[in-house]
Amino acid sequence: MELNALLGSQFNLPSIPKVVALLLSELDRDEPDLKKITQLISTDPALTTRLLQISNSGYFQLSKTINSVSESLAILGLAHVRSMAAAAASGVSLKGVPGLNLQQFWNYSLDVAKVSRSLAGVVRQNQQAAFTGGLIHAVGELAMHMAMPAEVAELNHETPVLDLRRAQAEMHAFGYCYAQVGAGYARKWQFPQPIVDALEHQCEPFEKNAYEPLAGVIHLATWRARARQAGLTQRALAVTFPGEVGEVLELDIDMVLQQDPIDWSAQTPGKPLI
Repeated sequence: MELNALLGSQFNLPSIPKVVALLLSELDRDEPDLKKITQLISTDPALTTRLLQISNSGYFQLSKTINSVSESLAILGLAHVRSMAAAAASGVSLKGVPGLNLQQFWNYSLDVAKVSRSLAGVVRQNQQAAFTGGLIHAVGELAMHMAMPAEVAELNHETPVLDLRRAQAEMHAFGYCYAQVGAGYARKWQFPQPIVDALEHQCEPFEKNAYEPLAGVIHLATWRARARQAGLTQRALAVTFPGEVGEVLELDIDMVLQQDPIDWSAQTPGKPLI
C-alpha cells in the first residue's frame, strides 16, 4: 500500500480496557481527582492522542499549541473527557489489532515515553512534548498492521515489531516506516509541529539537514526500550548504541541507561515479540 493511500484510510487507535474502566470509575465520583485522571489518560496512547486532537483543533481558537494531557485538561471540561472515555469503552479492544501483542506494545510505548521525558530534561527540551511524542512514537505501526495485515504479518515473521532493525526492514519492504505513518497522522490531527517533526525524523534524527532535538531524544529512548525488550548484554548494548545521535545531544550510553535505572545484568533474552 502506498503511503498516501494508507494515510487516507480511517484509523482508530484502540484503548486499554483497564485504563478506560478506571477512568470511567473516577469520572463517576462526586469529586473526580484531576491528578488521577491525568495520570490514567497519560498511560493510554489512544486517549492521549484523542485529547490532544480535540485541544489542538480550531474549536478552541488557542494562541498556542497543546503538548500534553495536563495542558489539554486545563482547557477542556470533564464533559469532554467523559464523552471521550465512553466512546473508547465501546471501541476496539486490546485484542483488536492482528499480529500485535497490544499489552506488550503499550507497555513498551509507555517505557519510551518515560525515558523520553527524562532525557528531555537532561538536554533542556520540552519534557511534556517529549513524553507525548514517546508515547505515540509507534502509532504508525498500529496503522500499518490494521491497513495491510497480510503484508505486515510476513515482515513480522522476519523482523519482529520491536526489533532494533524494524524501521530499516519496513523501509526496505514498503518504502516507508512507522515513523512517516505516525507523523502523517499527527499532522492530520493538528498536533504541535515539533511533535510531528520528532515523529517523522525519529529514526534518522539528524539526517538530510533535519534537526529536531526531540527526534533525537525519542530515538535514544526507543533504542533503550527495544534493547530492554531484547535483553541485550552489556556488549550488545555498546555495539548497538546510536552514538552519532548521542554525540549531537551530548548524551553517552551511560547517561541514557541511567534514566529510570534498570538492572541490565538481570535481563535475559526476550521471548518472541509477536
